[in-house]
Amino acid sequence: MSERRIDLPISELPDKWYNIAADLPRPMDPPLHPGTGEPIGPDDLAPLFPMALIMQEVSTERWHEIPDEVRDIYKIWRPTPMVRARRLEKALDTPAHIYYKNEGYSPAGSHKPNTAVAQAYYNKAEGITRITTETGAGQWGSALAFAGTFFDMDITVYMVRISFDQKPYRKLLMNVWGARCFPSPSDQTEFGRKILSEDPDSPGSLGIAISEAVEDAAKRDDTHYSLGSVLNHVMLHQTVVGLEAKKQMELAGEYPDVVIGCHGGGSNFSGFSFPFAHDKLTEGKQIKILAAEPEASPTLTRGPYAYDFGDTAGMTPLMRMYTLGHGFVPAPIHAGGLRYHGAAPLVSLLVNEGVIEAQAYDQLACYEAAVLFARTEGLVSAPETAHAIRAAIVEALDAKEAGEERVIIFNWSGHGLLDLAGYDAYFAGRLQKYSLSDEDLTKSLAELPKPGA
Repeated sequence: MSERRIDLPISELPDKWYNIAADLPRPMDPPLHPGTGEPIGPDDLAPLFPMALIMQEVSTERWHEIPDEVRDIYKIWRPTPMVRARRLEKALDTPAHIYYKNEGYSPAGSHKPNTAVAQAYYNKAEGITRITTETGAGQWGSALAFAGTFFDMDITVYMVRISFDQKPYRKLLMNVWGARCFPSPSDQTEFGRKILSEDPDSPGSLGIAISEAVEDAAKRDDTHYSLGSVLNHVMLHQTVVGLEAKKQMELAGEYPDVVIGCHGGGSNFSGFSFPFAHDKLTEGKQIKILAAEPEASPTLTRGPYAYDFGDTAGMTPLMRMYTLGHGFVPAPIHAGGLRYHGAAPLVSLLVNEGVIEAQAYDQLACYEAAVLFARTEGLVSAPETAHAIRAAIVEALDAKEAGEERVIIFNWSGHGLLDLAGYDAYFAGRLQKYSLSDEDLTKSLAELPKPGA
């Protein structure tokens, strides 16, 4: 197929989400109660999540119907195009065929509304009128603010302070859609005030912001908490991306050898890759599935596979995942959405079982890749997305070295039009290379919980 862009008609928008829990090589390890260390049940999660999402969280059913109201909102921007990156291929002089799925088409500019809309819908159906959440770089917070407008929801967002300062227009975007946004650590919660008393200049972390949002939600009966990554139901909603991509690759007459996504908590990576991982798990397809993460927060590549809290204060259930320690505060890289200490339990299990691979990249190399992508394909990428671009370029150059015609696909998870301060720092030579030291990693892991000890 010679076309550069592969579009699907609205009639081809998926009507079901895919749940990879049905096809895992072994059962997941159960989440544990933060106080007792015992496995938790649906009732333990009810104060924070609607029961419909809790049932999705624990489900092993392969397919889940997408509600009509959610699907109708999806139609504002979905299906999104799959694009052959021919100009990038030419610049690299590679025999590889490179495709990217453009999730920047959503009103919020990223993949995040795929689950934000669904979560707002299920909360509204249960009579909840207010949702609290955290956000790293602001993509998730703006996506939930966008979703809140359709269901008349009051949205409060705790945004990691370093990103709050670096990306002021993300906060303004949330305000436009009616949400309130506070820098985290904030003076709005007991835990935020505790962190500020210990470190008034704290850059914040996703773990701290999660603690603040959970504390806020737990204090009010009209409020639930919403998470934009990590949890099983979030991965489920995002599979609309990969399901579309599979249909588009069929139209292209090709099947991928390499499937890539950037990885922080795991949402865009999982949503894009899990439908292809299904083929690897159930049909024996020989596919390389690669998670691209930052060297400053190398969860999958250097963290242990262990039980840990999802937040810094230790309020969330303990989850078995790759982790850098719940007290870990990453360096202030511009890819704020990838500054998380843990990884989705589903992704972690598949990495541990060898189904998925991971590679870490430094932010200078990723910005270099993003600039090349902008000067060949025309699109300005989010710093998070730049990690997937870097991985795709490395794979394409490997194909060139080997003289092999590989098919490489990656999720272009969001645009960088509100992240230009990072590009300014890159061009001015102010951008630093951050690599997590062995000493800092050892210190962070010293406080890992020991359930059952």
